[in-house]
Amino acid sequence: MSDNEMIVHPDAEVLAEATAARLLTSIVDAQAARGVASVVLTGGRTGIGVLERVRDSTARSAVDWSAVNLFWGDERFLTDGDGERNETQARAALLDHVPLDPRRVHPMAPSDGRFGADAESAADHYAEVLRTLAGTDSDNGVPRFDVLLLGVGEEGHTASLFPDTPYVRERERTAVAVRDCPKPPPTRISLTLPAIASASEVWLMTTGAGKAEAVSRALSGADPVDIPAAGARGRDRTLWLLDREAAKDSALGD
Repeated sequence: MSDNEMIVHPDAEVLAEATAARLLTSIVDAQAARGVASVVLTGGRTGIGVLERVRDSTARSAVDWSAVNLFWGDERFLTDGDGERNETQARAALLDHVPLDPRRVHPMAPSDGRFGADAESAADHYAEVLRTLAGTDSDNGVPRFDVLLLGVGEEGHTASLFPDTPYVRERERTAVAVRDCPKPPPTRISLTLPAIASASEVWLMTTGAGKAEAVSRALSGADPVDIPAAGARGRDRTLWLLDREAAKDSALGD
């Protein structure tokens, strides 16, 4: 696993703009190397803000959007089209504005989809999707994502892996149904830490003074059971993209 790196931006707006440019470059580079790029999306204000800035960038035309594979790190288990779903927000922010190949877009199932309210079956299906797309050279049944985007909560959660829960301790499954989340909605689907670790690069993005303690603890080597974001590592790079307020208590931000 890679070491943590930190890039500190003056504020949330600059962070979103700079990260959008970084993401576009990474996608173009991956396509130049292999013909396709694979990206895992996240929700939240920062994650969706990045997608909006990708949409508004003139550089988005440098990407062959028909050769971009899209996945999600977690999802709120709500009905299709619900405004709180990460997929819904991502489509409004970017996906509906670029010529993606629908066969390459892999959302997590909604609560009114083929599995109904059975979140466990929906999570198992997502794990099977990952396994099918991973191919025979995968060591954990997950595609090797080029970039996996994550947010970080005030208590240190990332994706929908919350502190001191069975889900952050999961080592066998790649996608899990998360019940009784401490913030609404209570049921979600999430990639696990082993699945996250299949990414070449993991980018953890967060802003604001309320995140400073969690960021500091994660970068100081906290146990992932206590601070799940501490366990989110990429194979080749783990990049913390922060504003000054979120970085203020961190040694790497000095």
